[in-house]
Amino acid sequence: MQKSTENGTGPVRVAMDAMGGDHGPSETVKGALAAARSAGAEIILVGDQGPVEQELAQHDTSGISVQVVQSEDKIRDDEHPLQAMRTKPRSSVVVATKLVKTGDADVMVSMGSTGGSMASAVLNLGLMEGLARPCLGGPFLGLAPNTVLVDIGSNLDCRPELLLSFASMGVTWARTYMGIEDPRVALLSVGSEAAKGNKQVRDAYPVFKDSGMNFVGNVEGMDFFTQTAEVIICDGFVGNILIKFTEGLGAAFAAYVKKRLASDLDEINLSKFAAELVQLTNRTRTNGGPLFGVKGPVILGHGSSRADEITAAVSTAVRYVQLGLVDIMRADLESINKNAAEKAGGSGAGR
Repeated sequence: MQKSTENGTGPVRVAMDAMGGDHGPSETVKGALAAARSAGAEIILVGDQGPVEQELAQHDTSGISVQVVQSEDKIRDDEHPLQAMRTKPRSSVVVATKLVKTGDADVMVSMGSTGGSMASAVLNLGLMEGLARPCLGGPFLGLAPNTVLVDIGSNLDCRPELLLSFASMGVTWARTYMGIEDPRVALLSVGSEAAKGNKQVRDAYPVFKDSGMNFVGNVEGMDFFTQTAEVIICDGFVGNILIKFTEGLGAAFAAYVKKRLASDLDEINLSKFAAELVQLTNRTRTNGGPLFGVKGPVILGHGSSRADEITAAVSTAVRYVQLGLVDIMRADLESINKNAAEKAGGSGAGR
């Protein structure tokens, strides 16, 4: 699936969902082309051919590898993902994902419908063995750049075993992509004591404790900033509320600062300061993040992303492939599941 790069024989081939997001194809094309230069990637723009080629004609493509693959329409945020895939089998995200499946691309990047992107990835690429559902995660706060949160919105109700799988993939990401040697893992709760939390967290605690991970117990919301753990686990209901809250807080704080300091800073520096505040509270928007658990590299970004954020997401995708993270994640997940099965078997035998 990663045939152009697995032996270091060529650049990473990125299938870009050119129609995805609020500003496709103008911003997606612009951002992808910039990444082609900065990251040395081959870009495959998947979208409605006329608009994509019209946008492409406005840019200098000399010295970079770019091609257009025809698709028809896109899956929108207000559509049911599975139903949309049936009625739009040639939509941009589906065609882009299938390029990874056939080995004609190494990674798919989309700023489009998260549900549509996830559905396409699961149905076309499949899930890693022993995994019931994929998840989204990664660093989400610029103020806590070494803290990974999983899940950030893809699974609203999770059994302890599923949370453990999420933790395994978060640890792989933190160790391999971020260079953290032995990431500490924690459950997000309302108190540090083992007995604190809702039933989901209380049930998960002993499973994590016996997992063989570097589990440090429960942490609270404030601990994203205390460096207590590098990988913090919660279900997608909590995780999505958390990232949307910090995103809104950053925007509101930036607006407040622009108003409060309007007489003290010039417009250029004030705008830079406000933009920095937004980035410090919303890292998922600026870098894109991986879809953990599918049998192929998939990077998803914020629907409102502009060209520079799309460039960052493509750069994340390139490194994701170069590190071979899908294979490492699969092996780590297999090891965790095997250990959990042995623990469960041993507990049963002792009764």
